[in-house]
Amino acid sequence: MSNALIKRTLATESNLLGLVLRIPAGAIFVAHGAQKLFGSFGGFGLAGTGQWMASIGLEPGYWMALAAGSAEFFGGIALLLGLLTRPAACILAITMLVAIITVHLSNGLFMSNNGYEFGLALMTIAVALVFNGGGKLSLDRTLSEALSQELPSGSTRKGA
Repeated sequence: MSNALIKRTLATESNLLGLVLRIPAGAIFVAHGAQKLFGSFGGFGLAGTGQWMASIGLEPGYWMALAAGSAEFFGGIALLLGLLTRPAACILAITMLVAIITVHLSNGLFMSNNGYEFGLALMTIAVALVFNGGGKLSLDRTLSEALSQELPSGSTRKGA
């Protein structure tokens, strides 16, 4: 992977917006992913979630549950750390779009009817993070600053 691609992936704004969005969204995604993967927090785990996904036409259910649970759990961890925020947020936005279309859209907007408002809010946060990056206090920012101190050859650092 080229140094330029790594720099673009880690690039982030230098504001606190990323932090304000990352922490609560990351915690929510980790919890929902843990429900799907491990049965934590009253979830059904992979087997139960896979059966439910198969019942609504998302086949193969087990693998779809594994994909959605992994995206949410590991993507949420990435958001909490601010590590690879843009790619993680992109995957999470796509995951929420699939959930909205396949599960919630036909129920209308409101959560009280199993609607899509919560998924839409999470998808919107994820899209904002795709554009903003992890912001201050993110590992992306730390790594990006470290990479910017390297000389073009990438072999030594300034002042070394």
